[in-house]
Amino acid sequence: QVQLVESGGGLVQPGGSLRLSCAASETIVRIYRMGWYRQVPGKQRELVASHTSSGLTNYADSVKGRFAISRDNAKNTVYLQMNSLKVEDTAVYYCKGERIENGGGLSTYWGQGTQVTVSS
Repeated sequence: QVQLVESGGGLVQPGGSLRLSCAASETIVRIYRMGWYRQVPGKQRELVASHTSSGLTNYADSVKGRFAISRDNAKNTVYLQMNSLKVEDTAVYYCKGERIENGGGLSTYWGQGTQVTVSS
């Protein structure tokens, strides 16, 4: 129903910056909450940042002050600006969308992920 495609990952040195993009196949104005998650092999996927349609944001403690999530409804895109990157930020980053359906249920959509590697 909704396709999410991440881009912008790559290799960066510690202290550097990257901007991840999550492009949706349709308008995101009807999606209640979109977020970024990351996962390292052998560990659980964890929330990095989320953004609701009303503008409410949430960040993991480990990225507060360094990462910023934003939305561009006209482009159907959500961004994650990552500054002051650390080695421990290395992970596959996934875009997630959540929509509350008319019947009250919750639909969740995931992108396929983009690799971020922070290394000297």
